[in-house]
Amino acid sequence: MKYILLFSMLFFGAGCMYQNFNVEKVNLPSIKDVPAEKWDKLARKKIYFGHKSVGYGVVDGIKDVMKENEYINLNIVETSNSDDSDLPIFAHSAVGENFDHRSKIVAFEQVVEKGIGSNFDIVFFKFCWADIPLNADIEKIFKDYKNSMSRIKNEYPETTYIHVTVPLTTDFSGGKALVKKAKDMIKIIIGKNNFYDNAARNEFNEMLRGEYAGKEPVFDLAKFESTFIDGKQRSFVKDGITHYTLLPENTDDGGHLNETGRKLVAEQLLIQLALLAQ
Repeated sequence: MKYILLFSMLFFGAGCMYQNFNVEKVNLPSIKDVPAEKWDKLARKKIYFGHKSVGYGVVDGIKDVMKENEYINLNIVETSNSDDSDLPIFAHSAVGENFDHRSKIVAFEQVVEKGIGSNFDIVFFKFCWADIPLNADIEKIFKDYKNSMSRIKNEYPETTYIHVTVPLTTDFSGGKALVKKAKDMIKIIIGKNNFYDNAARNEFNEMLRGEYAGKEPVFDLAKFESTFIDGKQRSFVKDGITHYTLLPENTDDGGHLNETGRKLVAEQLLIQLALLAQ
């Protein structure tokens, strides 16, 4: 009987979670539109990026874009040590542990306080989609983040900080969709989180945009992950609220960026970095 119930929920209940997709148009800037002098200025900056696995994909995407655009010259080094280079550098490293947003914040603070904050021009880190599951206390996570960034900015006011939206996960179509829905429903039944539901992540991202957009630099990773190459954005409606989702075309496993996704995101990050370079 419970198997009948499971499959009934799978095909008639779980399916409603990922239907009613809306398409909105996003005008993505092109890397070709950035003036050459901006790339020259960016090449002279010291930048630090703290991340985990999705971030490694973004860094790989930057390398991909650089291969295709020889006028972009960044010295990419995996390090969190501010003494590793007196020259311009794009430093990056893993921070914290997945599933623990607080560990990411604490690790980033430690990196900044050990020299990055006083010696680098542009500094930022990102959470992972795993840090914000469906039942996350969004207000607490955002409060922790906001308080931390306020302290850091007060201590190192000369540094430019970028706020990054939380990456998303995706639903698949066809056979992949059925398999994923089955796994999701089993997780729900046995009391585990469904990490493919983006409701909490979208809520956090809206709070971040509301707090910082138009006031401080925001890199909208979630928006770029959910945007088709032609600028159309994919979203779903849940409980009357529109949420965005990672494009299936941008991932092979539902959460991490594939070559297509990482290049798209990396191009937009490079554009923003170049425009910030003074």
